[in-house]
Amino acid sequence: QVQVVESGGDLVQPGGSLRLSCAASGSIRTINSMAWYRRIPGNQRELVARITSGGTKNYREFVRGRFTISRDNAKNTMYLQMDSLKPDDTAVYYCNVVGLEYQGESVALFDSWGQGTQVFVSS
Repeated sequence: QVQVVESGGDLVQPGGSLRLSCAASGSIRTINSMAWYRRIPGNQRELVARITSGGTKNYREFVRGRFTISRDNAKNTMYLQMDSLKPDDTAVYYCNVVGLEYQGESVALFDSWGQGTQVFVSS
């Protein structure tokens, strides 16, 4: 099984910055895509940003220009640099990792989620 752990959530004032990290571990053969989602209280989980193995990045409109997604393929780690934070960014942020893992002598697709990290933006 592939384990995914997020970290970096905190309480921050409006206009401030945070950097979230996501680390994947286990019998990973390759990681195809990594993505950040968030769940705002009372809403469904929504995509924030995604990055492919080749480095292609996609952002939702509500974070474009403020958030930056990046990854370290050698460490199976992804980051989300969040700048100019707003109270509307308050949410639990989740990491999603999709790729191939070793299962004995075979290889299988995995789609794993972390437990989430809380970001709270308030003065």
